[in-house]
Amino acid sequence: MRLAPALLESWMQSYYFATEIDIGSSGVENFSLRQLRDLLGFTHEELDGVLFQDSQTLGGPGLRRAIAARLAGGRTDHVMVTHGSTDANFMIMSALLSPGDEVVILDPCYQQLYGIAEAQGCALRRWPLRFERGWRPDFRDLDRLLGPATKMVIVNFPHNPTGSVLSLLEQERLVAAVARTGAYLVWDGAFTELTLDRPPVPEPLGYERTLAMGTLSKAYGLPGLRVGWCIAAPELLDRLVRIRDYTTLHLSPLVELIAEKAMEHADRLVSPRRRQARENLEILRDWVARHAELVEWVPPAGGVTAFVRLPGCDVDALCHRLAAEERVLLVPGSCFGQPEFARLGFGGPTPQLAEGLARLARLLAATAPERRRPQESGSGLQEIQAHS
Repeated sequence: MRLAPALLESWMQSYYFATEIDIGSSGVENFSLRQLRDLLGFTHEELDGVLFQDSQTLGGPGLRRAIAARLAGGRTDHVMVTHGSTDANFMIMSALLSPGDEVVILDPCYQQLYGIAEAQGCALRRWPLRFERGWRPDFRDLDRLLGPATKMVIVNFPHNPTGSVLSLLEQERLVAAVARTGAYLVWDGAFTELTLDRPPVPEPLGYERTLAMGTLSKAYGLPGLRVGWCIAAPELLDRLVRIRDYTTLHLSPLVELIAEKAMEHADRLVSPRRRQARENLEILRDWVARHAELVEWVPPAGGVTAFVRLPGCDVDALCHRLAAEERVLLVPGSCFGQPEFARLGFGGPTPQLAEGLARLARLLAATAPERRRPQESGSGLQEIQAHS
């Protein structure tokens, strides 16, 4: 298996720790251990009682119960704890796919979601999300892509990087279309808890060939714990275990204790961060309106990223300069196969977002004479915003 370079991870390796302001990441503001102790109510004594023995392959029973109670209707036997959702993704692709299988993916898409399948020799079929349609999926496109050879359909909603979401009716239409083929449906729910203008749409677990992934890294503000999960029928989890036996084996019992507390009291973590995301989105909305001659966008309905278009701009060069000169992290859309765009994250601390946007605006204004804006872009912006 020859893995292609992971473009987003490579960008983060270069700039995540080399900048002082982050407006490129896709998660909310992180929590400290002290904050967790205060919010979740666990003690030093509980931490001191952790015995550093091996954990169970599917995860510690307490954490599995907590995940099942919140997300899987209490069905603990449907839950596998993973080393972040990337671990779940790797096991799913490795266990269930073979060379030549057809796999439907969204486009743009987070590379982790299809990179393993691509490296295994699967045939990728791309379901486009188009800026001109407000990043809304067209199910007529999906119907044309699905067929007898379809082995797996991979989606993530709310979508990274665009912030597009599905309604419950759209999710039901998706599941019905996939079920007609008998394919696996991989549902990446990393941002499920971060819908901004409507209640979350739950994972589609009624379809027996669904594998739903999740993580504490995005909506929960705990990326450093490296805790994720896969929710699926027990017979599918058994197939994933065969891969885990050769890779991560299990998680740390210390990590699982903290994650169990986080899942048991998840609303104490998610609710304030969701509220902050909504407030930050209004700051971003105002910033885009004040710089409409330089930036086009579709306001996201979920997640904490907007996929903004910078007309006439060499976005990669801009992002390099922004990091080097302004010490601001912004992710170029080339990491998602869309070089005209940039992923702008608004989930972090509000003062940091405001300062990062000010520095980005300064660089955009300074480089404006170097490019010519397409004449039709102004009317296009109004149409896209109205559509969204």
